[in-house]
Amino acid sequence: MSDKRSIFEEVGDAGGQKAAPVGGVIDQAPKGARRGIRIWLGVLFAMVVVMIAVGGLTRLTDSGLSITEWKPITGALPPMSAEAWDVEFEKYREIPEYQLQNKGMSLTEFKFIYWWEWGHRQLGRTIGLVWALGFLGFAVTRSIPTGWTRRLLWIGALGGLQGAIGWWMVASGLTGERLDVASYRLATHLGLAFVILGYIAWYVFLLGREERDLMQARRGKEGKLFSLSTGLLHATFIQILLGALVAGIDAGRTFTDWPLMAGGFFPPDAFGLVPWWTNFFENPGLVQFIHRMWGYLLLAFAIVLWRRARGSAHGTTRFAFNAVMAALSVQIVLGIFTVLYVAPWQLAILHQLMAVLIWVLILRARFLSFYPVVQSVRDMR
Repeated sequence: MSDKRSIFEEVGDAGGQKAAPVGGVIDQAPKGARRGIRIWLGVLFAMVVVMIAVGGLTRLTDSGLSITEWKPITGALPPMSAEAWDVEFEKYREIPEYQLQNKGMSLTEFKFIYWWEWGHRQLGRTIGLVWALGFLGFAVTRSIPTGWTRRLLWIGALGGLQGAIGWWMVASGLTGERLDVASYRLATHLGLAFVILGYIAWYVFLLGREERDLMQARRGKEGKLFSLSTGLLHATFIQILLGALVAGIDAGRTFTDWPLMAGGFFPPDAFGLVPWWTNFFENPGLVQFIHRMWGYLLLAFAIVLWRRARGSAHGTTRFAFNAVMAALSVQIVLGIFTVLYVAPWQLAILHQLMAVLIWVLILRARFLSFYPVVQSVRDMR
């Protein structure tokens, strides 16, 4: 005769033993995968920030055209002999930058700019290698959480595209039409670097919290703050591109008074180039004027958003928007001093790195608008 069963026993349980709860697909992912991928992406993030700084210094030292060929693999090795250095120097002597700007440059001076450009490219190769080894390692061990493979591949694809755009930029300075690279190509190159940085940062934020926590937090999404912060992110991206145009034609060293430009509100001869549309890319006065005006509009937009964010019910979200407002205020002051002191490399590179900080802070505030951190009354005391 079978044993009596309790009315509280689950139907289908063998011997009255409860089956262990089975988690979802996310819970079944290998332990440590999210943390390991987050650390890997954090390393890539730091390397991209360094890459942006090195790229800026390469531009400020006029080193970008010192290597006149694109050899993704064999170019990893620098000249190893005196003869090899002579060959590289001779190639540089054939381009307009040397003939019209640096004629008479010594081999020692050439080596200085060569090492800057070589270091910039080598760092790009290293970033690609770190991405490839990390992705393959996580893929082989099946440690990539569900839904993350495409995201991680997307980072690698953008990195490969960045290398091609980098050469597209350099090639514009080798054709004989100009001394330096085309400013709009420089802006494209820098803009894509910020896009890559943005995706990495967003993924790091996502991996910093469990999926169940994100799903729960999403119910408290502050839609208006999220929409406005998205708008601020786009407006900031435009300002970053405008800043690249300023750097590309050294417009920051052309008009060095503030708040006026050459004593007036609007710069003189702002549409002196033909055809007229080239002035928006190559006229120093007009390019710097647009950069200034967009900066004022960006500040006004940020103030409106910051005031609205003060009404958020979440302390972490309010603090995130406070940080954005503080960083943007510092950036405005830094930009003014950069102009007044004729854009020395120290201020110029600090101005660029502040743009990186603002970019990440806006992303962080935007993320917290979408996935707010709910605090208890005890935490808020």
